[in-house]
Amino acid sequence: MRAARVDANQADIIKALRKIGCTVTPTHTIGKGFPDLVVGRNGVNHLLELKDGTKPPSARTLTPDEAKFHIEWRGVVHIVYSVDDAMRVVMA
Repeated sequence: MRAARVDANQADIIKALRKIGCTVTPTHTIGKGFPDLVVGRNGVNHLLELKDGTKPPSARTLTPDEAKFHIEWRGVVHIVYSVDDAMRVVMA
């Protein structure tokens, strides 16, 4: 089993979300395509799949496990590329 990779923007996104009062649990180590973060704000849970927006589009694609999870999940999973993207999701 390979080690779960952490996107370069993960720490900044977590810090920004916590600063506005969100609870954040990193979940990238769960595997099987499960999203990178579970975020709670105002009684709503958000699943966030992080991709590094500074990388070329080819390096930001979902892995096969992530794509399968997104297809099979009967809820919403947001793909975010930056702190601003994450803020837009949780503030909506």
